[in-house]
Amino acid sequence: MSKKPLEATPKFEALAAPPPALELGGYEVLRAAIADGNLHVSLRRAFDEPETWGVLLADIARHIGRIYALEAGMREEQVVEKVWSMFEAEMERRTDIGDTRAIS
Repeated sequence: MSKKPLEATPKFEALAAPPPALELGGYEVLRAAIADGNLHVSLRRAFDEPETWGVLLADIARHIGRIYALEAGMREEQVVEKVWSMFEAEMERRTDIGDTRAIS
């Protein structure tokens, strides 16, 4: 009688919190994960004005540009332009509406 191999338990690979957040304290405002090819997001309404999220998204785009420049040899400005272009296209024509629920 042969034994059936045990199925591997799915593993979630979380990022480390930024060192300044650990040193100075604070709170997480956004977490995004890809599971089974789909985007899953947790966020808190962290700002009084929704416009502040625009600043956050722009800062994230610049960080994306820098990481691709460091790790993939691409130009930061080129990466940011690609991110911006796809952001605009996705805002114009959503490929996935998803759902949003408040979870405490």
